[in-house]
Amino acid sequence: MDKSASSRLLPHQAATAVRLMEQKCPDALGLPFYLWTREAVQQFLLRRFGLSVSVWTVGRYLKKWSFTPQKPLRRAYEQDRKAVKRWLEIEYPQICACAQREGAEIHWGDEMGVRSDYQAGYSYGRVGKTPVVPATGQRFSCNMISTITNRGKLCFKLFTQRFDSTVMLDFLRRLIRHSTQKVFLIVDGHPVHRSRAVHKWLEKHSDRIRMFFLPAYSPELNPDELLKHDIKANAVGRQRAKNKTEMIGNIRSYLRSTQRFPHVVQNFFHEKHVAYAAA
Repeated sequence: MDKSASSRLLPHQAATAVRLMEQKCPDALGLPFYLWTREAVQQFLLRRFGLSVSVWTVGRYLKKWSFTPQKPLRRAYEQDRKAVKRWLEIEYPQICACAQREGAEIHWGDEMGVRSDYQAGYSYGRVGKTPVVPATGQRFSCNMISTITNRGKLCFKLFTQRFDSTVMLDFLRRLIRHSTQKVFLIVDGHPVHRSRAVHKWLEKHSDRIRMFFLPAYSPELNPDELLKHDIKANAVGRQRAKNKTEMIGNIRSYLRSTQRFPHVVQNFFHEKHVAYAAA
C-alpha cells in the first residue's frame, strides 16, 4: 500500500504541500490540528489531493522534504509583519549608523518574572514510573531587568517589588553610570518604558542615553529573550531553591558567572531570529 500510495503524489502536489506547510498552520487550512504532525499531514494530503497514505509514508515524505520535528516559536496574531520588515530593513540599520556616528553602545533590554516552581530538563526513570523530584510546596518569585550587547556585555538588576518607573529609572541610572559610552537601549513597548517619568528622565539625560522601541508583539526580535530562557532553564529550572533568598542568590550567581564569559552572551546573537543584531 505504501509503495503505490507514495508514487501517486505528483511533484507539483509535493511542492504545494511543502509551500503550505512552511507558510501556514494546519488550523488555517481547516484541519483539526494546531501543529504539523504526521497525522496532520496525513489528513492534509487526503483532503487536498485525495491521497490516502499511512503515517509511515508521511514520515518518509517529511524526511525527503527535509522536515524535522522542532519546537515552534510563538508569534502573536497582532504582530504587524510590515512593521517587522521596516524594523529589519530600515529602522535598525539607521540605529546602527547613528550609534556609530555618536560612538554609542547598543543594548537590548527586557524584564521577566521568575517563579520557584519552574522546572526544566528531564530525569531518567524506569519505564512506567515517573521520577519524583522533592521540592518545597511554597511558591515564591522575583523579577529581573537586564540588557545585553553583541560584544558580550551583560547588565542586570534583581528585585522583588512590582516593575514600575521607579525600578526602571534606578536601572537606567546604573546602566549609564557603568558605561563609558553613550547607551542606545532597545526595548519593547511596555507601559513603564513609555511612561511620562521615564520619558522626562531620558530627555534630561539625552547626552548619555537614548531609547528605541521594537515593533509590537515581536519578542523574537530581541536577543535578551534568549538570556531569559537561559536563566529559567539553567539558574532556576535545574535547581530547587528552598526559599526566595536562595533563589535570588542562585540567579545572581549565575548571572555574575555569565558576565565573566562574554562569549556566552555573544552566542545568543547567533540564533537565526536575532542574528541581524550580531554585527
